[in-house]
Amino acid sequence: MRRAFEFVVRNWPLKLAAIIVATLLYAGLVLSQSAQVWPGSIPIVPKLPTSAVLITNLPPVKNIRYFAPAEVAQGLTRESFSASVDLSQANPSSDNPSVTVKVDVVALDPRVTILGFDPPLITVKLDPLISKQVPIQVDHGDVPPGLELRDPVLSVSTALISGPESVVRLVTGAQARVVVQPSGIDVDQTVDLVAVDVRGEVQSPVDIEPSSVHVKIVVGSGLQNKTVPVNPIVTGTPAPGFEVASVTVTPSVVSIAGNADALAALAAADTDPISISGASANLTRSVPLALPDGVDAIGVGSVTVAIELRPVAGTRTFSAGIVLSGARDDRTYSLSTATVLVTIGGNIADLDRLDPRSLAVVVDVDGLGPGIHKVKLKLSLPADVTLVATSPAEVTVTVSDNASPSPSPSPSPSGP
Repeated sequence: MRRAFEFVVRNWPLKLAAIIVATLLYAGLVLSQSAQVWPGSIPIVPKLPTSAVLITNLPPVKNIRYFAPAEVAQGLTRESFSASVDLSQANPSSDNPSVTVKVDVVALDPRVTILGFDPPLITVKLDPLISKQVPIQVDHGDVPPGLELRDPVLSVSTALISGPESVVRLVTGAQARVVVQPSGIDVDQTVDLVAVDVRGEVQSPVDIEPSSVHVKIVVGSGLQNKTVPVNPIVTGTPAPGFEVASVTVTPSVVSIAGNADALAALAAADTDPISISGASANLTRSVPLALPDGVDAIGVGSVTVAIELRPVAGTRTFSAGIVLSGARDDRTYSLSTATVLVTIGGNIADLDRLDPRSLAVVVDVDGLGPGIHKVKLKLSLPADVTLVATSPAEVTVTVSDNASPSPSPSPSPSGP
């Protein structure tokens, strides 16, 4: 009995390992005999980084090997599986755009166990996203015979191109394509922009901001040029207490083009109206020119008008009482007048807020002895207003001692 027990426990780790290996081999044999292959293909859905775009097509997943109960396997379709790759953490560069990533395949039914599929790994190419500013160009094509074109006037002069680096680096401009009609009608329209390279060939895919531009081109025959000053048109009235100090326009002169009769009647180029109604602070506005039909500005879409406002200055005159300062109780002070007229200057708004009841003119009599004195007036005012004048500028103060009371007579001595 003891020998049998020793035989069983001798080298027991090796015997246990052999049993485990045999069990795994048996399980694998059973699974391989029960495993099935789904013959269809599943598209791979990429999770992309925000800083790059995918520039290669992803292959589909095929030969999905799985284990599932027979009743489940019979109902499997393309929608029973999903395949994806996670590229969100990829950091490609123009020197190394390739990234190898693991493919994940999931069965939507938990009773299906995925055993394998093809391909388990794929290599993709990513292109970094970049942006750059480019000038906006106008392509007007062939000009009909007998017509002349002035320089285009654009609502904006540059555009922002964004997209894959391999495409954006080829872009040299954003092009607006217009057609000049044989009838000679001026071009005045909004046109979509396309990204082009140095040869004028369209490059895509890219995003363009703005996606369109307004183009104005003066078309005609015998066109002439003229330089005129810009006349800013300011309308409305600013807030109470404010007035217009100055109006500055940039540029101050513009070149215009048109037929001779139209140009001869034009001495200045007016702007669209600029309202200052209720304004209490400086204004700066970009406004277009209001030119008559048949006349257009050359190379200028709008002008900048700066309007400086300032508070309106004025004066107010009030009647104010006089207050003595430094008076002694044993003296009497007589003034040549009890009130004075005070003229105060400042902004109209500040003067309107001034309370006349708070005004008090001070006469300093400290140290004045008996007699007649000329004393200047003093007035304390808020910091936002100033004293312009007082009328009179000084007052006469008569100082006298109070009369001493007469001594009482001593009582007479009584007789015997």
